[in-house]
Amino acid sequence: MDARFLGIAELVETPPVAVVVDVMRAFTVAAWAFAQGAEKIVLAESLDDALALKAHHPDWVALKDGPPAPGFDAVNSPGLLRSVDLGGRTVVQKTTAGTVGALAVKEASLVLCAGFVVAEATARLLRTRECDRVTFVVTGEDGQADEDLACAQYIAGRAAGAGTDAAEFLRRAASSRAAAELAEGVRQGVHPDDVALCLELDRFPFAMVAALEDSLMVLRPCAMPSPAEGALI
Repeated sequence: MDARFLGIAELVETPPVAVVVDVMRAFTVAAWAFAQGAEKIVLAESLDDALALKAHHPDWVALKDGPPAPGFDAVNSPGLLRSVDLGGRTVVQKTTAGTVGALAVKEASLVLCAGFVVAEATARLLRTRECDRVTFVVTGEDGQADEDLACAQYIAGRAAGAGTDAAEFLRRAASSRAAAELAEGVRQGVHPDDVALCLELDRFPFAMVAALEDSLMVLRPCAMPSPAEGALI
C-alpha cells in the first residue's frame, strides 16, 4: 500500500482515500459516542454552525473542544462522554483539528476517521476495500502531532498486512505533547482518564466512515468482524 502522511495544510488535492487521525481527542470521543448509542455524528464547520444545527434540531447533542459553553451539551472528552446515554441521538461535533481535517477531504471517495481505539477495524476496512493509495491526514499540531502520526503509521502497517507491534507507537503517543497537556491540565474540558482512554488499542470493533449527506459531513460506524468471526460467516 502506498501511504502518504500529510498535515491538513499540505492537502493540495483531494485524495481518493483518506484516513483522518485525531487521537487526542476528537475521534476517540467519536468512537465513544457511537459506543454510547449515537446514531451518527455531524462534523460542523464552525462553532456557530454547530449551534445553528443544534437550534434547528433541539434533540441533537452539540459537542465542542475546551470548557463547557452556552448552547453546547458536552465537551470533547472521552472520560466525560462515557457516562452519557446517547441512544439513537445525533451528535454535532466541532473540534480544533479532527473535524477540520475530515472536512478538508470531504470530496474523497472514502473518508475514515480514526484513533487507536478503532485502529484494527480501520486497517481491516482498508484491506477489505483493497485500497492501494491512502492519504493519512495527521491533524494535530499542523501535521506534527506525534500521537496522530504514530497512530497513522500503525494503521498503515496493519493495513499493509505487516505484523506491526503496537507498543512503540503507543509509547510515542503517550509521550506526545498532547498527552502531557491533557495530563497536566493545560487543556480545559478534560477528565483524568482521557489520555488512558485515547491509548486503548482496538477498544471498539468498528471503523468510522464519513460521507456527505445533504451537504453535511456525517460520520457513522461501520462494523468490521474480526478475522475469526469472518471465517464463520
